[in-house]
Amino acid sequence: MKLYNFKSVACIAFMGLALSSCDKYLERPTEDGYDTSNYYSNDAQCRAGVNYLYNSPWYDFMRGFFKVGEVMSGNYYMGSSPYLTFTLDGSDQDLANMSASLWAVNTHSSTVYDNIKNATSGASEAVKNATMGECLVWKAMAYFYLVRSFGAVPIIHSPINEIRSQNSTGLRKAKISNIYDYIVILLNKAIELLPEKDPTNNGRIDKYAAKGLLAKVYLTKSGFSESNTTYNPGTYSYITCTAHQRNAEDLAKAAELAYDVIQNSGRKLMENYSDIFRGENNVCDEALISWAWTMGSHWTCQNSFHCDLSIEGFDENGDCWGGWGGPSVDLQDAFNENALSPNRQNVDDRRKATCMMPGDVYDYFYADCGGFEFLKFCYGGYAADGHPGPGQWESPTGAGEVKHLYGNNADHARFYGANAGRMASALYTHLLRLADVYLIFCEAAMGNSSSTTDARVLEAFYQVRHRSVKGYQYPTSITWEDVWKERRLELACEGDRWYDYVRRYYYDPQGAINEIKGQRRNGYNALNELYKGYYESGAWDLAGSGAAYDENTAAPNVTDRSFTIPLPSADISYNPLLMEAPEDYDLSGISF
Repeated sequence: MKLYNFKSVACIAFMGLALSSCDKYLERPTEDGYDTSNYYSNDAQCRAGVNYLYNSPWYDFMRGFFKVGEVMSGNYYMGSSPYLTFTLDGSDQDLANMSASLWAVNTHSSTVYDNIKNATSGASEAVKNATMGECLVWKAMAYFYLVRSFGAVPIIHSPINEIRSQNSTGLRKAKISNIYDYIVILLNKAIELLPEKDPTNNGRIDKYAAKGLLAKVYLTKSGFSESNTTYNPGTYSYITCTAHQRNAEDLAKAAELAYDVIQNSGRKLMENYSDIFRGENNVCDEALISWAWTMGSHWTCQNSFHCDLSIEGFDENGDCWGGWGGPSVDLQDAFNENALSPNRQNVDDRRKATCMMPGDVYDYFYADCGGFEFLKFCYGGYAADGHPGPGQWESPTGAGEVKHLYGNNADHARFYGANAGRMASALYTHLLRLADVYLIFCEAAMGNSSSTTDARVLEAFYQVRHRSVKGYQYPTSITWEDVWKERRLELACEGDRWYDYVRRYYYDPQGAINEIKGQRRNGYNALNELYKGYYESGAWDLAGSGAAYDENTAAPNVTDRSFTIPLPSADISYNPLLMEAPEDYDLSGISF
């Protein structure tokens, strides 16, 4: 069965509680409504029992995922958001939801793993192994987000044992190096269990997806060194790093794993970049690991990104409130675009697939209306088709989001057989893509060198860049800076960029700080006057409109403390031991 077609009973059977309300590290799925010994009686039930891990426990992470990944990194503008201004503190609700969601993923993944492992059923050993492997990848993914977001956190390998021992208020933080080693253990076990290829062809995690994630983990951990880190006890979880060389063994392992995926997974980059994010390609070669959102009666199984990121009136459900933000001026600069010009460069196809700007027309949005023209929608709308538009330009950056939008209800129904609901679509969110693995290989194989002429690296880089950049010629060498920028352009607005800064901070703290401080993170003034006049008269009157970049708002105060997000206040209140320095965690007793 397709992941997005599984029935809500699978969610209900295993969830048992509201994921958004947890303010503790342990959240136990209900066990009194079903009997695990007879539920997993065949292969289909094992797969169905894992399906919800691809969506529901992650739902409350969604906003934090985007605000941390894109707003903090300077890829996305959200007004006076504390994620934009680096004034975030532990009382932030999105932060609390983000933390609770990640701990819920940990607990639910562990519980489903144990249930499948211990069930005496007619399920095949191959499917039991595969589904247990999926559980471990999701558990590893949760920890990968936890350590890169909050730094030192507790390692809870067996949540049920902790619950039974009533030890949740006695949990201590493990050292960051321990957490990365733990993630490696989880993924190596998953790789042992998973099949080389998903036999259902429905987007389930396979061995090469786990290897791709492990390559990313090794690339990240290569830069972290306890000996080059100072823990500040007065701030609970902040770390201060000093510049040093990355670990060569970790880099080599990252390169080895990534190249294995590139050469042996059988997956290929999609020919057309924008197709990756369209509904017909929820399941595709490019997507290694995705949140598989569904349209069903169970709240939290669905995708709600569309609402937070789309312009007012974009769909028919009255749930679009994201027009007052948008891809940042700094990101547009990286694409060599200028919102104060009427002419789009369109040299890099990824720009239009990421940043919707004046002059852009999309054939995959509003297909029943003949396509979507951004300026026309803002000022004229598509009233005859039930889309009046907002009547004004909203985004202060001159750009709107593209990747996480599905279009109107007709667009949604074209791919999923049903209209979208309020705050609910079935568009998948890709967390790890094949192009990411290509770029991981480029950076890891380059090692601590500043450039390379390695033919394998040049080929991988060329495959990613020439897909989207018109006229790009095969390179004779590439630099670390080339790969660093290419990651930004390729993965922009996919929740990843901040974590690139975190891993860079581990070994090049001043470089990470300086780059963020140098960004153009503000918006423009008077864009509505400029664009409205242009739409109505065809005249581009930049001087008369007064449109200009906001030079008056100061750059955020980025410091060493900025690269570790504060733990939620409720978590610290619940367990004051989280205020103490992290301790070594003995991983020798980890068993499966």
